[in-house]
Amino acid sequence: MPPALSSTLLLTLLMTVGLVFFLRAASKDRTTVVDVHSPRPALEVLDGLSRWLQQRGWQAEAGDPERRLLRFSGRVAASLPLALLLSVLGGVGAACLGLVVRQLLPGLGWSPLLLTLLGPLAGLVYGRRAARQEQVELRLISDDTAPGSTLRLRAHRDELIALEQEMATALELASDGSLLRSPI
Repeated sequence: MPPALSSTLLLTLLMTVGLVFFLRAASKDRTTVVDVHSPRPALEVLDGLSRWLQQRGWQAEAGDPERRLLRFSGRVAASLPLALLLSVLGGVGAACLGLVVRQLLPGLGWSPLLLTLLGPLAGLVYGRRAARQEQVELRLISDDTAPGSTLRLRAHRDELIALEQEMATALELASDGSLLRSPI
């Protein structure tokens, strides 16, 4: 095998491995826990957060008064633009692999290019793994006698970022800010 062909095969296989890892990362569960504090009373903060979550399509589930917990659930959809991008990248990668295989085994003719038809599988795999049932939990952790309220929020990282950006001013919420500083 000529050196140029072997290096092209190696790079094409590395691109395939990269696509597989990207698919895994794009559909990975990113549930995060963050503590927020507000000088406002707990009922006012919980009511404001509940209304905001319901406006975003979350459905209230049964709460647990003993644990001071409210739970919301919702179905999260996969990103259509990302699914299309992954399908195109998968198709291009499969076509590249088909071209390399054609060079290695010329007796197969152009049939290795049929690997291109596997490209949309990347988008389908992402779509199935990313679309799932998610939950948001609001837990009051401050004392009834404490001034203000402290809550522990458990939800998808993106939902917590949206909450922090949209509701921080209205409800005077303050957290450590780690969600907005994180590079991921």
